[in-house]
Amino acid sequence: MAEIKGYDMPDELYYNKDHCWARVDGSRVTVGMSDFFQKEAGDIVFIDLPEEEDEVEQGEVCGKIQSRKWIGKIVAPVSGEIVEVNEELEEDTSLINTDPYGEGWILVIDASDLEEELENLIHGEAVVDFIEAEIKRAEEEKAKA
Repeated sequence: MAEIKGYDMPDELYYNKDHCWARVDGSRVTVGMSDFFQKEAGDIVFIDLPEEEDEVEQGEVCGKIQSRKWIGKIVAPVSGEIVEVNEELEEDTSLINTDPYGEGWILVIDASDLEEELENLIHGEAVVDFIEAEIKRAEEEKAKA
């Protein structure tokens, strides 16, 4: 697991600019929110999950996630059909905070155009630059507040 300035960002995962992560297993892609997201959001208090069998497009908002501070978006990292949602989160949203890459997963997409769409996601060395830029942006926003 890569640790970037205090944030756990596993190397094998892909990320989108909205802080969703994607774990690829064949054509199935498990999706959740990154450690950076959960730490910035604080305690997650509500999640609006999409429906199984919904079709999503890469970059489309497919759910909402709310903390005590603000409401965030769950943005599909890949296109395809949602084949599973983590119903445990309806009972215990804190799993996103305590185990964002394990028990806190959000949904699974059966991807329709995986190879091409993975190129649009952040992966490998690019994750370091992305997180460093996001930390800087977050610090600037806090300074303005």
